[in-house]
Amino acid sequence: MSSSSTSAHAALILDAVTQNIANLEKLKAHTDDVARAADIMIEALRAGCAIYFCGNGGSAADAQHLAAELSGRFMKNRRPLPGISLTTNSSALTAIGNDFGYDEVFSRPLDGCGKKGDVLVSLSTSGNSPNVVKAVDVAHKLGMKTISLTGERESALSAKSDICLKVPSPSTPRIQEMHILIGHILCELAENAVT
Repeated sequence: MSSSSTSAHAALILDAVTQNIANLEKLKAHTDDVARAADIMIEALRAGCAIYFCGNGGSAADAQHLAAELSGRFMKNRRPLPGISLTTNSSALTAIGNDFGYDEVFSRPLDGCGKKGDVLVSLSTSGNSPNVVKAVDVAHKLGMKTISLTGERESALSAKSDICLKVPSPSTPRIQEMHILIGHILCELAENAVT
């Protein structure tokens, strides 16, 4: 590898790290919002209710990851907690997408399984993904609480969710990196409180 490409790589790496450090500093001002979101999850788990997760693309991967932290383990060996990702059933996703439209892929299964007292955690960097927004609408219809993780802009999710944790960045990768940090914090707080 040439020294000029190494230098270009170093500049990109330094820029990404610098952006993340700035976002972390900004997140410090929102610790109360993260704590309130954790309290919603803790209340649901203590009542025997479930935490559902949804998102598209990288956010789908994060939804699966966070559900697994609850249903498997995070930092402690403990009883499984009901963390359910709406992104994992490929047969349901493709059947619902084909038969009812992609906007229904999260809301339809949630409508069939969700109940009052459950929580929906939705992840969307734009905050405007139609299928995620529709899932929030269904969650409210069922009497569920909703927590959304988005980017910095006002969005459909920031307007509709009980709590919206807006990452202070316009950059999709930087937003997603902060989403997994926030998600890990939520899981750790929940795990500490209910086990």
